[in-house]
Amino acid sequence: MGLLDTLKAKLAPAKDKIGDLAQQHGDKIEQGLEKAAKVVDEKTKGKYSSRIQTGTGKAKDAIERLAEKEGGKEGGSPGGQAS
Repeated sequence: MGLLDTLKAKLAPAKDKIGDLAQQHGDKIEQGLEKAAKVVDEKTKGKYSSRIQTGTGKAKDAIERLAEKEGGKEGGSPGGQAS
């Protein structure tokens, strides 16, 4: 398991940077996802529309989770989520 631990340690700084970028540019990333999904949907003539929408939704959720983690790390609102 030494290799896995080493890999995790080396990837930790990248994870922090990704979270920071997701927080700063989340709206642009989501616009890009929408644009890419539209192009793929057009190229496949709507055959995979539901799968494309599902994948796009999951990607957006992942971006939001990364941005929230980074926001909480850098002094986001205490108490967190309202659900």
